[in-house]
Amino acid sequence: MKVLFSSDPAQTALWAPELKRRASDEGVAFELFTEDDDVPREEVDVLVLNPITGAKDLKPYAGAKLIQSIWAGVESYLANPTLPDAPPLCRMVEPGLTEGMTDYIVGHVMRHHIGLDKHIRDTANGVWDPTIPPLSRDRTVAVLGLGALGADAAKMLAALRFNVVGWSRSQKSIEGVTCLSGPDGLREALSRGEIIVTIMPLTDDTRHVLDAETLALTPKGAAIINPGRGPLIDDDALLAALASGQIGHATLDVFNEEPLPEAHPFWRHPNVTVTPHIAAETRLSGAAQVVIEQIARLQRGEPLWHIVDRSLGY
Repeated sequence: MKVLFSSDPAQTALWAPELKRRASDEGVAFELFTEDDDVPREEVDVLVLNPITGAKDLKPYAGAKLIQSIWAGVESYLANPTLPDAPPLCRMVEPGLTEGMTDYIVGHVMRHHIGLDKHIRDTANGVWDPTIPPLSRDRTVAVLGLGALGADAAKMLAALRFNVVGWSRSQKSIEGVTCLSGPDGLREALSRGEIIVTIMPLTDDTRHVLDAETLALTPKGAAIINPGRGPLIDDDALLAALASGQIGHATLDVFNEEPLPEAHPFWRHPNVTVTPHIAAETRLSGAAQVVIEQIARLQRGEPLWHIVDRSLGY
């Protein structure tokens, strides 16, 4: 079996030896190639790909048995007109990425919940305001998107006693979480969420899911946390909602254009926190193990993990 790892040189230098080491440890035999190797692309059985810095023309891999992404998001693949129809496309789900996303979400939910920003501003200015925040059980957090990342965050928030309302395209069941679905469920989740987390995949249906109409459904002064995809939010609608006080604060990790342009008003807005797309990152150790297991499953004829439903976009 021929496996090609396709990414930038710096990432390749880290991944190639790790994949070889783990394959040896697990007893999984295959030939590993990189972009520098002279291997006929039509002979590649598995393409392990960074969608941004790896191969752009995917037509030569039409005969592959698997295209394994090292990223969680797949919209760049689905927008690539050279993506062949036949090979299964699998997204990356690995423990480090999931845990990192949950850490980010929980940290910023807690920040907004206890009013940490105000406390820092007040104490810096010598202001003594002993306003007590509500208990977590009296605060509703809406998590929009209940895939692997959203579900893990929702469960953790529920374990911290928040009243968690989750929304997904199709109905889910998560212990401790009120799960909603469909258009009516989205409206209900938005109307209840004092803190709203958007962690959905980007599809035609989710683009600008937070726009002027949906932002108007939220409780006055709600906080938005978006570590999902930048285009989930209509920037102009969010700025208008911040100006009116409908939205009290927005913590944004992802943007329509990255890096965020220097002139963008988010940088200087007093009620916007910008973080530089650091909410979650694929961790090499866990991700390499996932790749090795995928190859082993393919060799054994077992079902692959996390196959993308191209009709749904995730």
